[in-house]
Amino acid sequence: MSYGNASKLLRLAIACAGRVGLTLSEIEEMFEFDRRSAQRMTAALTDLFPETERWVDEEQRPRWRLPADSVAAFVTPTPEELAVLARAIDRFTNDGASNEARTLKGLEEKVLATIPKSARTRIEVDEEALLQALGLATRPGPRPVIEEDVDGQIATALKARRAIEILYKGWSDPEPRWRTVAPHGLLLGTRRYLVAHDLARSDKILRHYRVEDIAEVRRSDASFVAPEDFDISLHARGGFSSYVNRQEIERIVWKFAPEAAARARRFVFHPDQQTQEEEDGALIVTFEACGILEMCWHLYAWGDKVEVLEPAALREMVAGHQRSDFQSLP
Repeated sequence: MSYGNASKLLRLAIACAGRVGLTLSEIEEMFEFDRRSAQRMTAALTDLFPETERWVDEEQRPRWRLPADSVAAFVTPTPEELAVLARAIDRFTNDGASNEARTLKGLEEKVLATIPKSARTRIEVDEEALLQALGLATRPGPRPVIEEDVDGQIATALKARRAIEILYKGWSDPEPRWRTVAPHGLLLGTRRYLVAHDLARSDKILRHYRVEDIAEVRRSDASFVAPEDFDISLHARGGFSSYVNRQEIERIVWKFAPEAAARARRFVFHPDQQTQEEEDGALIVTFEACGILEMCWHLYAWGDKVEVLEPAALREMVAGHQRSDFQSLP
């Protein structure tokens, strides 16, 4: 069967999954077929989906229909479709059409609720990335230079769940050297890190490799079993940004001055953060994470409007670098 015919047959199956199904005349109109071609399509439909039911309606017209669950795997919305739906909700909201926005939001919730769990992880992607791909958004600012071939090889390996060999220079390496790793995920941020297990080591510890320092990637024949319970989102919660080291996670407490509290409330510094309002209007933010160097980079932008209460090491790092002459806050 050609690609074109397969596409038409799938389209027919989805259309026949309605309550009443389709007649031959409706099939002719849908595909601009003659009667003979429409009959061949119903025969092919029955061959591919044995559960296809032929019945006669009140007007004595034969109809073909399928149980809805027969095509459930084929009607899962694509990430692009979900992104367009989200854009439509935003457009109605911005135009002041609150009723339409609520209606579409309800539709979005129903669509998401019908997606099988097995397919959900494949389509739950970053809507910002989709908008960038559609040419409707961009992310300005400095970013590491990434080799396209390296990026593509890593993405392919992650999707295929296969090992790769990377030519990588660590902090203590005088020269880059080859490593065979089992990739588990990517951490995206100021720096990008490949989360992987070095297959030459028996400790099973997940290590983080700076993607910009990976000079070359090639396929490996080594095998590995990816842990079913690994969740890159949960793993990322150990860090403030893209740097994660489980041994360095500690309690973080920041106090934002009253004049900066309103702005700070609009930030999510960490997914598990807790906030506390002080009597004078100050805001205390508490969470657990590592990456105090990346915290320093962020805290600098708040000038003297934030005080580090914990940990002592971070408080010492920012001491003497908190300016009072910034014209605006982040």
